[in-house]
Amino acid sequence: MKKLMTMTRQFRDDENGAAMVEYSILIGIIAVASIMTVLAIGGWVNGRFSALCTALEAASVGSCNATTGVGT
Repeated sequence: MKKLMTMTRQFRDDENGAAMVEYSILIGIIAVASIMTVLAIGGWVNGRFSALCTALEAASVGSCNATTGVGT
């Protein structure tokens, strides 16, 4: 019985897994933040290229297809 109690105390006091869980949560937060940043920047870049395409067509310099990126 004493050995069981000793093993139970050792298991309770062991904190090796806690650091791994904390780092896993941190990596998850960083991954979500990175994905959100890439999506936000992608939307901004898409808007800028669409505006450029519209300006080029208005100036009769050329035509472009904003959805496929093909231009003349």
